[in-house]
Amino acid sequence: MEAVMFRRILHANDGSEHAFHALSFAIAMAKQNNAELHMICVEEIDYMPEFIEEVREETGTAARRYHTVIQRARSLAEQSRIELHTHVVAGHPVRDIVDLVIKIKADLLVIGATGHSALYERLIGSRADRIVQLATCPVLVVK
Repeated sequence: MEAVMFRRILHANDGSEHAFHALSFAIAMAKQNNAELHMICVEEIDYMPEFIEEVREETGTAARRYHTVIQRARSLAEQSRIELHTHVVAGHPVRDIVDLVIKIKADLLVIGATGHSALYERLIGSRADRIVQLATCPVLVVK
């Protein structure tokens, strides 16, 4: 049987320590498979914007909020000599992560088991669970 080869790996990062732990796995997998590594950060929009300007404003906020996350992630990737392609969007985390898997044709999605919102996860259910259900590629959930 031929070994599974990952050509394009996507990692979702919300800035939490769980996410950075998952990033370490994603970097190792990218290095082992000589794969392209992408990272998505989603600034959640918890309302329906009426105007495109509101979306642009939220996206600008997301870029600023995730600036230090991206810097830290790039630094970790560079230490392993891995180029990191970053995607920062404002929207709905589950949908936008799953959409990017399709758009970039990811062979593997690497996510942390929990993120910032432990209360949300206890009340509504885990985003990780939803992503695993909806993703079109294998998902590695890192504890």
